[in-house]
Amino acid sequence: MKPTLFLRITSILALIFCALHTVGGVLSKPAPGVQTFVVQVMKSNSFNFMGSIRTFWDFNMGYGLILSVVLFIHSLLFWQLGSMVKTNGARLRPVLALLCLESAAQSPIAGRYFFLGPAITSAIIAACLAIAFFTARENLTPA
Repeated sequence: MKPTLFLRITSILALIFCALHTVGGVLSKPAPGVQTFVVQVMKSNSFNFMGSIRTFWDFNMGYGLILSVVLFIHSLLFWQLGSMVKTNGARLRPVLALLCLESAAQSPIAGRYFFLGPAITSAIIAACLAIAFFTARENLTPA
């Protein structure tokens, strides 16, 4: 098995994750009833935070958008690593290990505080990164 394949799969999964998170999580409208009421309350109560007037809705939107950016950049990073691993596999193993650890740690957090979809996606990404880690070798000839 080639690590490039698993890094490409990881890249596409991260891009899908980004799109679904952004459209379904950040940009979607709350359902009528309790969800709408909670959003209205989050938007209507402002407070001073480190010299800026903010609401909990600002924090919710900000964190959601930050995660969308991170997922998109991760997608690009995984694609680039898929190219680089062909000639620098052994050197990239520590990077792959850290990214695998990141996704593995995110999976139970997503399952606990969000829902099963992001938890499973993070676990699959971690598994693909682990396979890329174990199959990455030093290859001095360009592929």
